[in-house]
Amino acid sequence: MSTTVPSSELTASAPAESADITEAGTGPATPRTASWGADPYANALRTGRGPLFLRRSDGWLLPLDVERWCSDAGSADLSALHRCEGPVLDIGCGPGRLVAELTSLGHRALGIDVSEAAVDRTRRLGGAALLRSVFDPLPGEGRWGTLLLLDGNIGIGGDPAALLARAADLLGVGGLLIAETAPVDVDERVRVRLDDGRGGPPGESSPAAVCGAAAEPFPWARIGTPALLRHARACGWRTADQWGAEGRTFVSLRRPVRERSARASSQSAESANSTPVISSQLPK
Repeated sequence: MSTTVPSSELTASAPAESADITEAGTGPATPRTASWGADPYANALRTGRGPLFLRRSDGWLLPLDVERWCSDAGSADLSALHRCEGPVLDIGCGPGRLVAELTSLGHRALGIDVSEAAVDRTRRLGGAALLRSVFDPLPGEGRWGTLLLLDGNIGIGGDPAALLARAADLLGVGGLLIAETAPVDVDERVRVRLDDGRGGPPGESSPAAVCGAAAEPFPWARIGTPALLRHARACGWRTADQWGAEGRTFVSLRRPVRERSARASSQSAESANSTPVISSQLPK
């Protein structure tokens, strides 16, 4: 496993051909999603344990497996990581176990997350990570070999079709998307809050304080394998594989053969003019 990226490397110059591995975008990035930067999530990552839930307005709770996220990569994780090809972008990297494991396996790997606590922990593990949304300008657009959407991250943004379209812009020709799906046949869009299950301080009566939740709800999706395959086929993706391990379910998809979007081309142009982060992350 490599050491944490020193601060001197974060601003060092790089050859012109390495330009698109930069902390992409000279303009403003998408505003951070307040919910994932809020205390329940950040506190869970700092302590390495839950409880932590996604909570719907009707009180429905989805437990989040913080302890597993903050542990070393397990056998189910490895079943996905061993399928990775070329440079790997871990979308919603969380506390960094996958980026760290990929680095130890010799992959060029980069994690992105909208939580400062997640990015900090990933770097402490020796992985490279940026504070970015998947919908921000990103390094190496159109050149990544594999994208990871594990631990429920296929739900990011609450719109699987939009996320698949963005993934296609990030991958190189023939690139691979590995996604973890819900272990049940479900296809739903919800608005949720992060909730630690502990409730707020005595005397506070706001809904967020009462349920111990982050103040801002955000869109999320839960999607099982059949639903993901339907969405993928509609967008031109090809199914490469599907499997299960330790009660978890996974799908790998091949990038559709199509032109990259005008938005992606514009973001790549921004990337080429910004400051390099770490030259070893250059997709090849």
